[in-house]
Amino acid sequence: MRKLFQEDLHKLGDQLTDISVLVSEAMEKAYRAYETADVQLAEEVIAADTRIDTLQNDLDEKAIELLALQGPVAGDLRLIVGALRMSASLERMGDLARHIAQLVRLRYPDPVAPQQLVDVYRQMAEKDIQIAKKLVELLVTRQVDLVAEIAALNEQINELHAGIFTAIAADNWDASPSATVDSALTSRYFERFGDHGVSVAKKVLYLVTGQWEAEPTA
Repeated sequence: MRKLFQEDLHKLGDQLTDISVLVSEAMEKAYRAYETADVQLAEEVIAADTRIDTLQNDLDEKAIELLALQGPVAGDLRLIVGALRMSASLERMGDLARHIAQLVRLRYPDPVAPQQLVDVYRQMAEKDIQIAKKLVELLVTRQVDLVAEIAALNEQINELHAGIFTAIAADNWDASPSATVDSALTSRYFERFGDHGVSVAKKVLYLVTGQWEAEPTA
């Protein structure tokens, strides 16, 4: 029974990795659709989010089953609860990529971003994609040095996010109301994607080292 239990715990880790791979792909495709106003690619991202949701539900059901039937303690309990929390953050990251794709679909055939913000969004998206890829690596290797790299990328995203709102509030901002809303939403989606990435990374750090860093409230 103990061997089977350990195999189930290992499968939880594999499922988290599978979800993280899909999330990484989702953000890459969502931004490519956003950058090029590719509505077909946006539709792919939107449709694929169902797969992320399904995998999260499967993981959560298995984790709850293990909690109920195995009565885990100490490190095993920490791993199962951590998997539940990480799956929720990863699922939310998939939702945020889907939201970006939905903006593409809403504004097609026009691009979503005002020209003056295109470069900033490119920088935000590139850092989000780096975070997603590093999360996959972190979940596979448990190399905790990656946690600091993910947090540093997220800080850079936060700075860019603040700059977007400074631009929108400036006297020379002349975009339409709908473009202004789209700009704010886009920045928020990219910023929250990074925040959830940090949340997952910190939980992995806790599982590996037992050290916990409190996260600031949003």
